[in-house]
Amino acid sequence: MRKKKGVRRFLCALLCAATLTGGVGAGQVLQVQAAKKDDLKRQNEEDEQNLDDLEDQVNELSEEQDGIDSEIEALSNEIAEIMASISLLEEEIEVKKAQIAQAKLDLEEAIKAERAQYEAMKVRIKEMYESGDSTYLDILFSATTMESLLNKADYVEKLHEYDRKMFTNYQTARQNVENLKEELEIEESELEATQEGLQEEMDSVELARAELEEISADYAMQISKAKQRAEVYKTQIKQRNAQIKQIEEEERRAAEEAARKKAEEEARKNKGNSSSTPNNTKPTGKATVNKDEIMAANGSAKGKEVAVYACGFVGNPYVAGGTSLTNGADCSGFTQSVYKQFGYSLPRNSTSQRTAGKQVSYGEAQPGDIICYPGHVAIYIGNGKIVHASSAKTGIKISNALYREIICVRRIV
Repeated sequence: MRKKKGVRRFLCALLCAATLTGGVGAGQVLQVQAAKKDDLKRQNEEDEQNLDDLEDQVNELSEEQDGIDSEIEALSNEIAEIMASISLLEEEIEVKKAQIAQAKLDLEEAIKAERAQYEAMKVRIKEMYESGDSTYLDILFSATTMESLLNKADYVEKLHEYDRKMFTNYQTARQNVENLKEELEIEESELEATQEGLQEEMDSVELARAELEEISADYAMQISKAKQRAEVYKTQIKQRNAQIKQIEEEERRAAEEAARKKAEEEARKNKGNSSSTPNNTKPTGKATVNKDEIMAANGSAKGKEVAVYACGFVGNPYVAGGTSLTNGADCSGFTQSVYKQFGYSLPRNSTSQRTAGKQVSYGEAQPGDIICYPGHVAIYIGNGKIVHASSAKTGIKISNALYREIICVRRIV
């Protein structure tokens, strides 16, 4: 924007200075326009380079973002696996807790049974030794024979052995339950430790994923900003191209106007000289363009003759594939046949004619030049107009040269 303002200030200063000194000449205007056009083109080149740089930046950022997104996906999968493991551990821990609770109940029952057996033994011993209970002695002394005595002594021993065995069994049962409870508590502790480790690992992975997501979002923002800047550059280039096109049109008109007076004398000389006009095919159409306007335009005498001759067939039919100036021709057949009358050989189709002669800009276009459009060609006759075999409906006619986008301008003579 600063560069545009600078150009405008420069033009205004030049115009003011020229006004004070008696006006701006056509040559000065053309020089100013040419300088402005060159500056616009230079700015376009800079913006096009900026566009290329932005495109490279966007591609690089996109590749890096894709890599980050792949890492995020891998971490998300890892988090899912950890969560599944934690879920399984929670189920195992619940099972262990239930087993521990049952073991505690079993232990309480074992302790009660042990105490009951112990108390029963204490009672019997107390009755026999402390209270003077002679139950066991009575059993022995009541024997009448040696065999009966031995049997009764064996019974007393078995009774004592039973008490001892039952007490031992209860102790063993209680110890087994205590051991089982301790093992279950150890396993529960180990499972909980594993669960804590997995939770820490998941927290770490989630933190890493969050950091990568932040980086990915930053890449997305950078890409968005780069694309926005690219759109600004594209808009500026489009606007400058429109200005350049307008300047070229003004240059063309200014050049034609500036050369008009100079060409009048040459036109008068060429007016009486018709020896070079071809007689093989005489114009038979209804020209609606002033011959003097063509001859007064800037350009070569031969090019003007070509333009005047071509206009003589206006109104004749358009025939696809035709090359007859009188019976009908298509666009490239028309240009080829016109130039053939002047001794020039052009390619047959419009695409090939884009390479004929030498290329000039539209701002430099002169009568007789070939204007090339997408799939079409015409002959420039000056003052922003063309003569061409347009279509089957309109035939050979005169049109505005800018009625379609111009691909290139070719000078044959």
